[in-house]
Amino acid sequence: MIKRRDDASYYVSHADPTQIGPTGKLGAQPWMGAPATRAVIAALRSGGADVRFVGGCIRDAFSNRPVRDVDIGTPDPPERVIELLEEAGLRALPTGIDHGTVSALVDNERFEITTLRLDLATDGRRAKVAFTNDWVADAARRDFTINAMSCTPDGDVYDPFGGIADLGNGIVQFVGNAQERIGEDYLRLLRFFRFYAEFGRPPVDRDALAACRQLAPELSRLSGERVRDEFLRILAAQNAADIILLMQGERVLEHIIPTELNIGRLRMMLWLDTTAIRLKTVKPDPLRRLAALIETDADGATELAGRLKLSRRQAERLISMSSSGFKVSTKTEDATLRRAIYEAGGHAVRDWALLAWAGEMAVEPRREPDVTQGWVSVLETTQSWKPPTLPVSGADVTALGVDEGPEVGNLLRAVESWWIDEDFTPDREACLAELAAHSAN
Repeated sequence: MIKRRDDASYYVSHADPTQIGPTGKLGAQPWMGAPATRAVIAALRSGGADVRFVGGCIRDAFSNRPVRDVDIGTPDPPERVIELLEEAGLRALPTGIDHGTVSALVDNERFEITTLRLDLATDGRRAKVAFTNDWVADAARRDFTINAMSCTPDGDVYDPFGGIADLGNGIVQFVGNAQERIGEDYLRLLRFFRFYAEFGRPPVDRDALAACRQLAPELSRLSGERVRDEFLRILAAQNAADIILLMQGERVLEHIIPTELNIGRLRMMLWLDTTAIRLKTVKPDPLRRLAALIETDADGATELAGRLKLSRRQAERLISMSSSGFKVSTKTEDATLRRAIYEAGGHAVRDWALLAWAGEMAVEPRREPDVTQGWVSVLETTQSWKPPTLPVSGADVTALGVDEGPEVGNLLRAVESWWIDEDFTPDREACLAELAAHSAN
């Protein structure tokens, strides 16, 4: 346990003595030996400090997962970190210097370097911190045991809270008291479900669930951006439907999406985009999974997009997927499907098709082979058919003596409408003839 006082100069570790030294060994990792990593480590160690890798990179390495972000801890204060990096000729960015974080950029790779810290005060959204040289104290302020490990550049792993064992057993639990950890940062509530989706196995930690249920109303205090990013990560998980159902049962989901849900359609969407379909354009897509989950219309999707602070492009896509526009089915004629692709784009029609297919399967999972093949054919068309370009342009209109202005656009739209009705088959000569006929009227 860690004894703390508000006085930033006072901290003392009372961890189990068997946990003070290294308790595991991480074999050689490509990311540890990469030239960019070695350059950053060498720069930080040149000042004599004990430098270690921390957090997710250790967890992912033990799980045999790709390591995407390499985070580093050091007892040196951020100003000293910047000094050491610059002395080594490396670029340093004070990305979160008030909280002890400096980023190093080497060969287009970013490393986050954070000074060991203590929390002096928290309000559920941000913390007032003090710097320390106590690795156990720093680990004690982290969220989960599997994220509280550190590792030397030589592979010696320090694991004061049993994260290695928890990782191996599929246990996702908070460091210390779950309610206290969530109270320090309410986003940890959503992170619990995300990490359980990625690393956990039943049974789920009951204390953690009880804390999540009790503190779920506090999610409203978080920014929409933070909630959005974490929730979309949950939806990206392979077992997202099970996690969403768990969140709903614990009355957490209602504080994120206060609308009617269709978890059955979400479950079928997961099956389609991960297992059933082998097309390069059909991949797991958190936003499409969100559209499958919510049972709403364009207005409801607009409200949710604002609540989650979706980007403009994300919002437009969610609204499109939730609107009652073009209805795709296995009986949609090829010409009608091509028209929809031309007008809305292959991505939009693919979204509509997958949502319609998942919706059908949520009601009747067993489908005849010809129905399945019909949906696959629709998706193949969205992938293979490339919308052609109208063979005539504004220059062709003005060449007929039409003055530049609105009439040019009106004539082009008239010809384009005829060309689409003819299933895009008329060539340039035929389109010029049609254009001449319209301009003569």
